[in-house]
Amino acid sequence: MAGGHWGPLLTALLAARVAAAAEGGPEQAALPEERSWVRPMTASNWTLVMEGEWMLKFYAPWCPSCQQTDSEWETFAKNGEILQISVGKVDVIQEPGLSGRFFVTTLPAFFHAKDGIFRRYRGPGVYEDLQNYILEKKWQSVEPLTGWKSPASLTMSGMAGLFSISGKIWHLHNYFTVTLGIPAWCSYVFFIMATLIFGLFMGLVLVVISECFYIPFPRHLSERSEQTRRAEDAHKGEQLQDAEEEKDDSNEEENKDSLVDDEEEKEDLGEEDEAEEDEEEDSPAAHVDEERSDGEPDPADTEAAEDTLRQRRSQHADKGPSA
Repeated sequence: MAGGHWGPLLTALLAARVAAAAEGGPEQAALPEERSWVRPMTASNWTLVMEGEWMLKFYAPWCPSCQQTDSEWETFAKNGEILQISVGKVDVIQEPGLSGRFFVTTLPAFFHAKDGIFRRYRGPGVYEDLQNYILEKKWQSVEPLTGWKSPASLTMSGMAGLFSISGKIWHLHNYFTVTLGIPAWCSYVFFIMATLIFGLFMGLVLVVISECFYIPFPRHLSERSEQTRRAEDAHKGEQLQDAEEEKDDSNEEENKDSLVDDEEEKEDLGEEDEAEEDEEEDSPAAHVDEERSDGEPDPADTEAAEDTLRQRRSQHADKGPSA
């Protein structure tokens, strides 16, 4: 009977102790972290931004300016449904290929995408400015990234590959120097040797590919091509020789023509000289006649003068006796 009375009592005491232990135990488990509305973008899902309207932020964990805009970016992402826009972020350390595809050179960097057309947002990463940028459609006044600058172009795809390779090399260098403790100069020597070996290997691959795709011509075709080449060279030589001979002939004809012209000019000059000499010979005779006419009187003139004098004398004589 005693055992029957104490059984329920012991059970109640144990239950009270368990409740007290539960009240004095550790605090309640922490609430789960609030879900982020910003979508991380990687090289595998970045093509989602080609459809619809997006805003992207490129950041780095060590960048103080990027950390200052984190809260504003989260607030902007929460209101994405109201603004009808998706919000994403890209860690350039983890995704160097995407930073190369968008050619990000400063952090933080913001981009707006509308149906595959990208524009660079250069305003502050403040919620009010971002909201007005979408509501007032200020992005329409910004020149889009077109042509080779577009992240979807073939050029920027190659740039993404280069940035991705450089990021892997940087991670490998950190693994050698930080994790394994290898000196930095040893890591540099390793990369130099690897570059040389890789270059030689690629050259060998190109030579093999060229040998595989090279189709040699048959021997008779090669001989014919050699003969035709020689015939063409001989024909060209003959043409050049003929051209030189024609030039020589034309030069000789020109020289002959010039000589003939010179001779004709000399003959003309000789005839003119003879004519001048004849004129000079005639001119002295005329001068002599003129001198004679001026110096000595003509006999006919003297006789006429004497006749007139005689007539006058006779007239005076006749007049005298009559008077």
